[in-house]
Amino acid sequence: MIITPNSSTIIPVPISEKIILGVDPGTQIAGYGIIAVRGGVMSMIQYGVVQLTKYSTYQLKLQKLYETIVRLIDEYHPDEMAIEDPFFGKNVQVMLKLGRAQGVVMAAALSRNIPIVEYAPRRIKQSVTGNGNATKDQVSQMVGHLLKENLDPKFFDATDALAIAVCHHFHENALPVAPGKKNKKGAWGAFVSENSNRVM
Repeated sequence: MIITPNSSTIIPVPISEKIILGVDPGTQIAGYGIIAVRGGVMSMIQYGVVQLTKYSTYQLKLQKLYETIVRLIDEYHPDEMAIEDPFFGKNVQVMLKLGRAQGVVMAAALSRNIPIVEYAPRRIKQSVTGNGNATKDQVSQMVGHLLKENLDPKFFDATDALAIAVCHHFHENALPVAPGKKNKKGAWGAFVSENSNRVM
């Protein structure tokens, strides 16, 4: 089930140079945020969460997550997807479940030939707030400021997803061209040749 802060409002998709879908995968709640970029200026299209807690099995949760991400892609036609990188924790079972959720989200994008890029949590926070140890509340406030939106503080998973999309915009060019897709900012090879000092 998708929940958005303004679910009763139909939001027109603006004419833009690029639409970015940010996803914060989760096994209980997954957040998503969609932004448009026009003339270098970002604007929010939509954000919300996918509630997975009501589904009885893990397989059903993955199925619903996949179907929801595909539906969002078909509705908003993003040019690119950005997701949070896997993190390493002590609980192997949690890591395994989260990795599966991330894989399902990526598979949904690949099924529609959407290029994908991953960002580490610390890099996302650093890009958005200037502080790699920023709290969720600080990230939410800064994302709202950057997008000129009053974001619902209860939707941290969704504001995290918006932060991922914003981070990706700040790091545009860091994405290879997917088969059948044109990259308006240049191919990965061009990026490497022009920014050899930034490639590790």
